[in-house]
Amino acid sequence: MATDIKDTTHAVEAEAVMRLFPARPRLLALGEPTHGEDTLLDVRNDLFRQLVEQEGYRTIAIESDCVMGLVVDDYVTSGTGTLDDVMEHGFSHGFGASAANRELVRWIREYNDGRPEPERLRFAGIDGPLEISGAASPRQALTALHGYLTAHVAADLLPCTAETLDRLLGADDQWTNPDAMMDPAQSVGQSAEARELRLFADDLVALLDVQTPHLIAATSRNDWDRARLYGRAATGLLRYHYWMADTSQARMTRLCALRDRMMADNLLAVVERGPVLIHAHNSHLQREKSTMQMWQGPVEWWSAGALVSAHLAEGYAFVATALGTIRHQGVDTPPPDTLEGLLYALPEDRYLVDTPQLATSLADPRPAARVSPWFGYAPLDPARLADYDGIVFVKDVPSDR
Repeated sequence: MATDIKDTTHAVEAEAVMRLFPARPRLLALGEPTHGEDTLLDVRNDLFRQLVEQEGYRTIAIESDCVMGLVVDDYVTSGTGTLDDVMEHGFSHGFGASAANRELVRWIREYNDGRPEPERLRFAGIDGPLEISGAASPRQALTALHGYLTAHVAADLLPCTAETLDRLLGADDQWTNPDAMMDPAQSVGQSAEARELRLFADDLVALLDVQTPHLIAATSRNDWDRARLYGRAATGLLRYHYWMADTSQARMTRLCALRDRMMADNLLAVVERGPVLIHAHNSHLQREKSTMQMWQGPVEWWSAGALVSAHLAEGYAFVATALGTIRHQGVDTPPPDTLEGLLYALPEDRYLVDTPQLATSLADPRPAARVSPWFGYAPLDPARLADYDGIVFVKDVPSDR
């Protein structure tokens, strides 16, 4: 080792994070190597508060359903609903049960209380309305988009009526059939009705676009932004369902890529409002291709971070999170010859690593790749150090936070 790696570490503070970059990133991505651990979310919450108070960040986005996230945004910006209802109905993936997510929502609402609208913080979900096991019905997003346009655009410009949409959508449970993920024949995504819905959804989004000046004047930019989100969700879901019915070997590659494409589209829309902190799994935020071993074999695709980085260039920054132990999941002290093992040997409980400095300080051969005994935790790949602008390292993740 050429130099002491301790010289590459700093406190996990907004000021230290900003020193990693030549200018404030428009989109600062903070990854996590596993889901469901509030200790990591506490680190995120602390950093977001500092970014708000010191660096002018105004939006936090997380890896949760973009449509459900509107419930959270309404609450934090205007007090609509109750905190309990928001935690129950505003998050997907079980994230509403997290005490750290609850604290985040509570703090944003408290921060916004009494502030003028331009100064309020915003919340966004950036995932599609889907899980790896299936996808939602496009009904909510499609009918919301149609309803917005119906209220503000001449009827003869609409490509279809609400009744036509309802007939083509049919029963929601046919869209959410859990057997469709493993059996493409169970999917309705390539039915005649679904194909017609894709055309109508495309026309509705086009109508929204061509009527932009009128719609912003007649409603508000926020309402128009929300309609655009409904359009992205509707077209994204219909595209996802279409490929769920595919029987080719590329099926899962397409589905994984489409999910990250929906995330990227949502991120590019959110960043129009100003600087954003996005928190999601490392694999969704990295600039390199993502890979996953699935039942049909390995798949690889470009992550949302790779797609957004291609659009924003230096406006995108990625700080990955690594950890030492999650003993309640069987992840014990990392071997000393791994990247996590080297970081674990340092005395602090958590710190920020300047990755370019770390890369130059490591001797050849590079540290070994850590192998996790638990599928839910993904160690960092030491061969990809150049992909990270920084690393947040958390030494131990206890079962009680």
